[in-house]
Amino acid sequence: MATQITVPALGESVTEATVGEWLKQPGDAVAVDEPIVSLETDKVAVDVPSSVAGVLTEHSVAVGDTVEVGALIATVEEGASASAKPKESAPAPRSAPAPSAPTPSPKANARSSAAKEATADSSVTMSPAVRRAVLEHGVDPTTIKGSGKDGRLTKEDVLAAAKNKSAGADEKPSSEAAAPAPAAAGERGTERVKMTRMRQTIAKRLKSAQEDAALLTTFNDVDMSAVIEARTKYKDLFAKKHDIRLGFMGFFAKAACLALKDVPSVNAYIEGDEIVYHDFVDISVAVSAPNGLVVPVVRDCNAKGFAQIEKDIADFGKRAKDGDLTMEDMSGGTFTISNGGVFGSLMSTPIINPPQSAVLGLHRIEDRPVAINGEVVIRPMMYIALSYDHRLIDGREAVTALKIIKDAIEDPTRMLIDL
Repeated sequence: MATQITVPALGESVTEATVGEWLKQPGDAVAVDEPIVSLETDKVAVDVPSSVAGVLTEHSVAVGDTVEVGALIATVEEGASASAKPKESAPAPRSAPAPSAPTPSPKANARSSAAKEATADSSVTMSPAVRRAVLEHGVDPTTIKGSGKDGRLTKEDVLAAAKNKSAGADEKPSSEAAAPAPAAAGERGTERVKMTRMRQTIAKRLKSAQEDAALLTTFNDVDMSAVIEARTKYKDLFAKKHDIRLGFMGFFAKAACLALKDVPSVNAYIEGDEIVYHDFVDISVAVSAPNGLVVPVVRDCNAKGFAQIEKDIADFGKRAKDGDLTMEDMSGGTFTISNGGVFGSLMSTPIINPPQSAVLGLHRIEDRPVAINGEVVIRPMMYIALSYDHRLIDGREAVTALKIIKDAIEDPTRMLIDL
């Protein structure tokens, strides 16, 4: 019996998605609740599982198509074996006719070979980013062991394989190495890739934030000596007791809670002609995901201890890498912390995450000379930035909030006695 697979409910206010990649091809056997396709929504990628066990017989939509909730996307023949012949009605991916090209170089041949290998072996599921990496580096995806969810290849897997391949080639005698042919004169490659739904949404939201909010940023610098000393002193005991590493984000989250308690407008937002204040602190923490930066929410930070905050952030980081974040994880949030320092940023002007009214930007720690009690000493310093919506938050309030965070980091005891 044929069972139709449709687009499930995707979350509050989300009515459509884009087909990101097919995890199963026509003719593949599927188990109950086994994902068959990945859909990209405005915030996260959602895997759609099969409701029955059998064989996938038909794709009703192609990668890149926009589908609405309830739309038919695939058909599964319940109870059939994997030898069942797939239907021929699956739509082929849209492509423009290729213009004539000059004779391909060896590198182009390698890419073409990798593309054929990737296409021939339907058991290797690759996202668009991974596929581009395979083509760019000319590696065979069938020889790479995936480290992602369900054994899927990640971009890091491909880059590591390419590095190993390059190292192996370097070890060959120079007499065996073929000299690369020079590139054709005037040959310059370009690639045109459609923006993912998530990237489109990020672009719209950030542009909207610039147009709707009166953005301003205030800066300060923080002596990280006390926090570094506390981490060094207690990191082993902390990890042993709580089974989680003591990081910097826990300190900044708790320091932010002090500031938002004393300056409520920084934890509020504008809705129509009203100001919505919150008696809780839900902090959106920016973490890296394969498709871009996402901001899952650590809820009730004001009521949580360091250990639970660190566990929540670590869990979000892992799930973001695996693509397991849900719409619920991303919804809400009253304040955002973004740590550009992990990428080496010295200073930036972070942009708010609407409808929130403020965002704290953290940056890299570096030893700098500072004057203390009339003497120049070297201290581990970090620039911190608070971007805020000036329609709601006055400059005095923004500076005060950032100063409270600075004081709490430089004297962590303040967090224990609520100062």
